[in-house]
Amino acid sequence: MDQAGQSAWQRLRALPRPKLSELFAADGERLDQFATKLDLPGGAIRFDWSKTHLDSAHLAGFAELAEAMGFAERRAALFAGAVVNPSEGRAAEHTAERGVGKDSSVEEAAALHERMRLLVEAIHAGVLGDVRHLIHIGIGGSALGPALGIDALARDGALCDVHVVSNIDGCALEAAFAACDPATTLVAVASKTFTTTETMINAASALAWLGSNGVDDAYGRVIALTAAPDKAVEWGVDETRILPFPESVGGRYSLWSSIGFPIALAAGWDAFAEILKGAAAIDRHFRDSNGADNLPLRAAFADVLYTHLRGCQTRACFAYDERLRLLPSYLQQLEMESNGKSATIDGKPLEGSSAPITWGGVGTDAQHAVFQLLHQGTVLVPVDFIAAIQPGDDLDPAHHRNLLANCFGQGAALMAGRESADRARAYPGDRPSATILCDALNPATLGALIAFHEHRTFANAVLIGINPFDQFGVELGKEIAKSIEKGGARFDPSTEALLQAAGI
Repeated sequence: MDQAGQSAWQRLRALPRPKLSELFAADGERLDQFATKLDLPGGAIRFDWSKTHLDSAHLAGFAELAEAMGFAERRAALFAGAVVNPSEGRAAEHTAERGVGKDSSVEEAAALHERMRLLVEAIHAGVLGDVRHLIHIGIGGSALGPALGIDALARDGALCDVHVVSNIDGCALEAAFAACDPATTLVAVASKTFTTTETMINAASALAWLGSNGVDDAYGRVIALTAAPDKAVEWGVDETRILPFPESVGGRYSLWSSIGFPIALAAGWDAFAEILKGAAAIDRHFRDSNGADNLPLRAAFADVLYTHLRGCQTRACFAYDERLRLLPSYLQQLEMESNGKSATIDGKPLEGSSAPITWGGVGTDAQHAVFQLLHQGTVLVPVDFIAAIQPGDDLDPAHHRNLLANCFGQGAALMAGRESADRARAYPGDRPSATILCDALNPATLGALIAFHEHRTFANAVLIGINPFDQFGVELGKEIAKSIEKGGARFDPSTEALLQAAGI
C-alpha cells in the first residue's frame, strides 16, 4: 500500500467512536444521509445504513481511501472488460450478461441469451416432448444461484419441476430421482470447465438412472451449461443442447448466463429477463454514482469499518422473507470465496483483515436460535436485515405485519439496548445493523439485490487491495482428494488413520 493509502488508514483509525444513539442525537438529518431509496424496475428498495457507526468523518475518510486504492480506475476497468483478475489474466464480465459493459461482450451475451430463450420456449411448447422435471447438476456458483432463484420465484406453480443437485453425496441425487419420472425428465449439467469432479460423477449417475429406467437415448436428455462447449461435445452432449457462456464470467457470478437456464425453465423466460433488468439498474447506479452516493460502495465503507477498525470477524445476514431463505448461503460463497484472501492484488502479504465470515438465516426462525448472542454476547456482529413491504402469501395480514414488526424491532433493540440491575436481563445496545427494505420481492428486485451484493463485494476488495475474482484456496483440498482416489500417496498420521477406518 502506498503512502496515500497508509495516510488514509491512519486518519480513519484516529477518528472518535461515538455510540449510535449519540450519532442520531447529534445529527437530525442522519436518516436523510444514510437511508436512501432507489427506484428500480421491480419497485423501490430502501437501503438504510443509519444504524451503523458511519458518520460524515468516516465517509470522508473512506472516500479518501477509495481514491488512494484506485477505486474509480478499477471500477472503470471492470465495466470496460479489461483484465481485473491479474492472477489468471482475465476480465470479469458478469455485468455484460446484464447488458452493461463492453459493447462486443454485451452483444455476445445477448446472442447467447437468445439461444437460451429459444430452447426454454421450445421445451415449454413441447418440442422436446413431455418435459415435467429437470434435474440440474452443478456445484458452487453453478448450483447456488439457480437454487436461490427457483426457491424465490417459482413457489407458486413452477412451469417445470426443477431439482438442484450439488452434493457428491449420493443421497442428494437419489432424492431427486425419487421425485422425478425418468420418462419426462431432462438433466442440465452445469460446469464452467465441464470437468468438475462432483458434477461429472453426478451427471454420469443421472445418465445411468435414465438408461436403467427405459430411456433409450439418455444423452439426448442432457442440456449442457458451460464455457467449454467442446468438452461437452466430447462427453456426448448434442451441440444443439449446449448453452455456452463466456470464459470471462466467473462461477459465482454466473447466474446471469446460461447457468440461469433452470430459473428460466421453472419461472419462465420473462422472469429471467426481469432478473437481468433489475441487476442492470444496479450496475448503472454503481458505475455512475460516486462517493457515499454509491450505495454498494457505502455498504463497503461500513463493512471495512467493522472488520478493520472494530475487529469484527463475522457479518450476519437475515432475510425476513421465506422466499429469500437461501440468500445467506448464496452470499457466503460470493463474499468469502471472493474476498477470503491473504495476498494483495499485486502479490504482497495482506495487511489487516480480509473478508469477515458471512453467515445468517431467515427471520423469524433465527430469533429463536442465534439472536441471543447478537444481543447479549461478547462478540460484536454487524447485521443486515432484508425484507419486503408486500407479503408473499395470501393469508391473514397479521402474518406479514408480525414478520416486519420483528424485523424492525430487532434492529431497534440491537441499537437501543436496555439497562437493568440484573446483568442477565441487561442489553448493552450500540450494536449495528443495516436494513434493505424492498417494496416487493419479484424477479427484478431479486436481480437488483444480488447485483448490489456483487458490487459491494468488489468495492470491499478494492478498499483492502485484493483480487476478488480468483479462488485458488479451493484447489488444494480437491487435489489431495484426487490423490486419495488415485492411491499411493502418504499423509499425516491422522489422515492415514481416517482412511484406514473408512476402508479407503
